[in-house]
Amino acid sequence: MTTPDLDGLTPEVRQAIDEIVAAFPDAAVNSEADGEGGAYVFVRDVALAPIYRQQETWVGFHITYTYPSADVYPHFVRADLCRMDGAPLGEGMSSPVQFRDCPAIQLSRRSNRLNPATDTAILKLQKVLQWLNNRP
Repeated sequence: MTTPDLDGLTPEVRQAIDEIVAAFPDAAVNSEADGEGGAYVFVRDVALAPIYRQQETWVGFHITYTYPSADVYPHFVRADLCRMDGAPLGEGMSSPVQFRDCPAIQLSRRSNRLNPATDTAILKLQKVLQWLNNRP
């Protein structure tokens, strides 16, 4: 399900959002045009691994107008995310930060060798979620 405000998006950004909506049929995907051809995206109700106290999170990110030539980076999740074992969240996570006026934890997972032909926004989101849910 999506509640888009998608006027003025580049065709590539619009396609990226459509792919995210299709990949997360049980999540609420909200997007808002940034006024430059890109969009801010929230994917809500994303399942988390049992290593976290919370069962789900939202994930937010910005797809810029230069997509697919620009990495979709960084990603953000709920600010109260914490591990069941009480251990720190660890490297690649920083808080407190804000994403679109929401308190958040920033996930730093930059694509160092971005290939615009294959490194799509949905693939990046899936990799970030896999990394988040498979933490030691």
